[in-house]
Amino acid sequence: MTDNLIVGHGTSARQWSTSQELALVPVISAEMLVPVNARAVVIAPHPDDEVLGCGGLMVQLAQLDRSLQLVSVTDGDASHPGSTAWTAARLKHLRPRESAEALTRLGLVLEDLEWVRAGYGDGAVAAREDDLTRYLEQRLRPTDVVFATWQRDGHPDHEAVGRATARAALNVGARFYELPIWAWHWADPEDPRIPWHRARKVLLDPSLIARKQQAMQAFVSQRVGDPEIGLPPVLPDYVLERLLRPFEVVFI
Repeated sequence: MTDNLIVGHGTSARQWSTSQELALVPVISAEMLVPVNARAVVIAPHPDDEVLGCGGLMVQLAQLDRSLQLVSVTDGDASHPGSTAWTAARLKHLRPRESAEALTRLGLVLEDLEWVRAGYGDGAVAAREDDLTRYLEQRLRPTDVVFATWQRDGHPDHEAVGRATARAALNVGARFYELPIWAWHWADPEDPRIPWHRARKVLLDPSLIARKQQAMQAFVSQRVGDPEIGLPPVLPDYVLERLLRPFEVVFI
């Protein structure tokens, strides 16, 4: 398991704009990723990862009339450790509601989205990784196309979810793709640790980028920290800027 690599401000969006590796990543369409009659299943470690990693892709799949299932592995209730303003009890209730608002801002119809809250402990997914694998195996179908966070994303929950999903998809015969999210923070523009040969871009038009930006603003709890205890926000502007490019990246 990789240690948590999310320290400091990380690599800026401007730095990433100079990446020759990223510029050379081939384009793939939503239609190519998820064929007709396949269901797309997005496995999010926390409520917000589905929008950060593939919110635009989810909209494109809905426009193609693909069935969508979202599994929120945790409720994200450990995002403000030590805070009396943002307690775990408050966050457990609030963060799924923020995701619902964000998905609505994207234009997704919640009634059409099969949304499962798995209830695993935020920050402790690795301790129940085998159990999560079995949990997902019971819910996946061989014809599914499954998306989860990259197994080397630099956040322990993201990596544990990626590993469990990879095993579950393999065991049921489903197709599995990975989403880098925090990798854009710790990696550098030509970083050899990124599997560039597996990377594909899903292009987003300006209107979809604008909708994704509005959706990100719904994660109010993550946009503020707790100044009283010196806790910075999880999703400051410089983090969101990296994820508002005119494409999303999938590792195939």
